[in-house]
Amino acid sequence: MTLSLWQTRFESWFQINWIHDDKAHDIAHLRRVWMSAQRIMAGSDASPLVVLTACYFHDVVNLPKNHPERHLASTYAAEETTRILTQDFPDFAAALIPAVAHAVKAHSFSAAIAPESLEAKIVQDADRLESLGAIGLARVFYTAGALNRPLFDNEDPLGKMRELNDVNWTLDHFQKKLLRLPDTMQTEAGRALAQHNADFLVHYMAKLCAELQGNLTSFDESVLRDFSPLRA
Repeated sequence: MTLSLWQTRFESWFQINWIHDDKAHDIAHLRRVWMSAQRIMAGSDASPLVVLTACYFHDVVNLPKNHPERHLASTYAAEETTRILTQDFPDFAAALIPAVAHAVKAHSFSAAIAPESLEAKIVQDADRLESLGAIGLARVFYTAGALNRPLFDNEDPLGKMRELNDVNWTLDHFQKKLLRLPDTMQTEAGRALAQHNADFLVHYMAKLCAELQGNLTSFDESVLRDFSPLRA
């Protein structure tokens, strides 16, 4: 069976069975993770079917960011993936299911589980790319709105004179997590893409800081100098 047919079958399953209100984790998110994974995987020895399947099922159990068991979500997702593939896709190769489950379990930032296979590294990198760039910018503020979190500290947007707290201030999440992601990437291709997209977020921070100072047509050069991964 071709990858395209497996993808179609997985999407059909999700359209029927995956009911939740988190628009940052929808079928379009799964498609984008798979699209990024294909770019990272190109020319490697990774199993395309394992990567495809893990990309689609990595968020099958998706707990809110503020849920007390958020760090266990990927473990629950791996268990659920095993159950679904066994029960609802009996023609899926049983020998591949443990590899898929590991990639699902290891994808999560909060779980802090080291990926042990090339497929798991690719899936982890592809999912983390969703937190960076223009898509990442949209998703982080969508999630903040869903959690009713303030956007930024108007007096100290970068937390220079206070402790960073991304529960109190959404913009703090850039420094607490997002700008750290390029250093966590497992593949060379993923790292290059992450650095490029993280630089976009830094430019947003620099534009925001400039506007807060009344400079509506420029960037805060000190922010670009201090945070850009492409200038390091």
